[in-house]
Amino acid sequence: MAEIILNVDVRDGVGTGGARAARRAGFVPGVLYGGEQAPVAISVNEKDFRKSLYTGKLLGHLVTLKYGDETQPVIAKDVQFDPVSDRPLHFDLMRVDEKAPVKIEVPVHFLNADEAPYSRQGGSLEIVRHAVEILVRADQIPEELVVDLAKAEIGDTIRISDIKLPKGAEATITDRDFVIATVKISSAALSEAADEAADAEAAPAEKTED
Repeated sequence: MAEIILNVDVRDGVGTGGARAARRAGFVPGVLYGGEQAPVAISVNEKDFRKSLYTGKLLGHLVTLKYGDETQPVIAKDVQFDPVSDRPLHFDLMRVDEKAPVKIEVPVHFLNADEAPYSRQGGSLEIVRHAVEILVRADQIPEELVVDLAKAEIGDTIRISDIKLPKGAEATITDRDFVIATVKISSAALSEAADEAADAEAAPAEKTED
């Protein structure tokens, strides 16, 4: 089962009033949905929820929901935050079969940018996709998809086929080898090159005038 366990209570009150009452009592309101069962209004102790959230292994990962003596695998699909205090206001959990495939967005992480040849060539990385939706078993969801830029040069295009996915996983876009990022010459390098070209053109003219 998953590393994180969320001890939940079932909320009697639903809607805005019930959610506010849960927050006043020190809980984060949420909804459990999915499968063949009806949605259930739930809540989690806010301090415990924050601890789980800040591990970075809650949102978009397989976690264990615990209610009394009952447990079940779920995926935290969404968390809403207060725009001012950043306090968690609401969350959604989706029921899953941990051995069954699910569609989930996974963030893309780029490594070794400082060591890449393009960084010495005046290039820059233009990221097309910061996350990729994949179809993967719920108990094998990766924390991130890794792109190693150690050998990337200007002109390179990084596609989904360049990323190693977990065994049995696949991108949900299957009709093309889509682009994750491209490496291009930076605007600063282009400007510097233009200045150098202008200086080179001006130099012969100055000598002629002398």
